[in-house]
Amino acid sequence: MAADIFLTGLLTGLGLIVAIGAQNAFVLRQGLRGEHVLAVCLTCALSDAALIGMGVAGAGTLTARLPWLDPVMRLAGAAFLLAYGARSLRAALQSDAALTVDAARPAQGLGATLAACLAITWLNPHVYLDTVVLLGTISTQFPGAEVQFAAGAMTGSVLFFFGLGYGAAWLRPVFARPSAWRRLEGVIALVMWAIAARLLWPWIG
Repeated sequence: MAADIFLTGLLTGLGLIVAIGAQNAFVLRQGLRGEHVLAVCLTCALSDAALIGMGVAGAGTLTARLPWLDPVMRLAGAAFLLAYGARSLRAALQSDAALTVDAARPAQGLGATLAACLAITWLNPHVYLDTVVLLGTISTQFPGAEVQFAAGAMTGSVLFFFGLGYGAAWLRPVFARPSAWRRLEGVIALVMWAIAARLLWPWIG
């Protein structure tokens, strides 16, 4: 029974996380560039674990008790995603020489990379919806076995992020072409802006 609940958590967590989003696009790009991959994957996995733990522990009711928290998170997340999308678009428009794998723009430092990773993760309200709210709510279907469900969901995050980060190496021959890097940066910009628009939709819709 415990194994079944663990597997349910694993599959549910994977089902929620595989959708293309800002966090996944960031991990994919770091994996393709081979920059701080371990640190980025570990940061994403640990962040997800903390959020899942919060949800299973009952923190999903926090936004209901603090109604001002949702709009603040939305605005902060949208501002960051718009800025990051502009950065990716700027990279997509750079010269060919600046976008090859070996001659790409100078590698970002570990501190700056982790700061961006944490911002993309913790400033995105959809991350809270998937981990804290949805997984937290689903875990209540397994009274007395919430820990097994949470462990399965956390394992799913670890498998996904490390698979995405290190699996990206298989795509490096494709991205050895500058045009492929430009397209990737362009797609990342669109993903960031699309998510920002969704966050701002209550005000602009």
